[in-house]
Amino acid sequence: MSDRAPAATLSRTAAVIPAAGRGVRLGPGAPKALRTLNGTPMLVHAVRSMAASRAVSLVVVVAPPDGAAEVRSLLDAYPLTGHDRAELLVVPGGESRQESVRRGLAALPEDVTTVLVHDAARPLVPVETVDSVISAVRAGAPAVVPALPLADTVKQVEPRTGAATGEPEPVVGTPERALLRAVQTPQGFDRRTLDAAHEKFAAFATEGEGATDDAGLVERLGSPVVVVPGHEEAFKVTRPLDLVLAEAVLARRRANDGF
Repeated sequence: MSDRAPAATLSRTAAVIPAAGRGVRLGPGAPKALRTLNGTPMLVHAVRSMAASRAVSLVVVVAPPDGAAEVRSLLDAYPLTGHDRAELLVVPGGESRQESVRRGLAALPEDVTTVLVHDAARPLVPVETVDSVISAVRAGAPAVVPALPLADTVKQVEPRTGAATGEPEPVVGTPERALLRAVQTPQGFDRRTLDAAHEKFAAFATEGEGATDDAGLVERLGSPVVVVPGHEEAFKVTRPLDLVLAEAVLARRRANDGF
């Protein structure tokens, strides 16, 4: 008998994983989400990290606009097993992250009341972090983000168009580090709140790259957002050095608990 709650419960939770980006900062080759860690695509690790929570009964992967069949085939090659056997759905995404998340939300059944939005480029988030976010939403928070205190001093600068080539940028302020947090995912939401935010601010999806943070849309809506402790292993794999760190984390997990 499955120890997972029945599919249609008042607290059914789904995770949306936008994976339509190219990940240019990792260099040429496959899209970022399809790069491998320990021989397994990052996207598969990310799906497993969401499905590892017993509260998550559905994972929706938002693929590149013309790559849904390819992503579906990839995920079928790495099936979920044991208590991780959440339902898995793949839908085509849009031209921006915001549009892709909106399409993922549109694919959710009506009985989903709690939604997680998780970056495919954060493949190693521990299940304890996932559960903490879900618990906070179920306790009544409209939006919840896991986050860590900053280790580095942060400077506010006046941007220069040539900054990428090394042109100096003048410092205009030093924010108080104790008041800042580095936000991670999964971000968790009351379904109605997130739907309302995406509906109201859909225009942002066609302006530049759209919103990069769903909690930011909820803030614009005027709804409260709360922070829960994040985890150092929930870092974002963006540059080649991050791949090295992710491989080291996996090696440590295998050594410690046979992950």
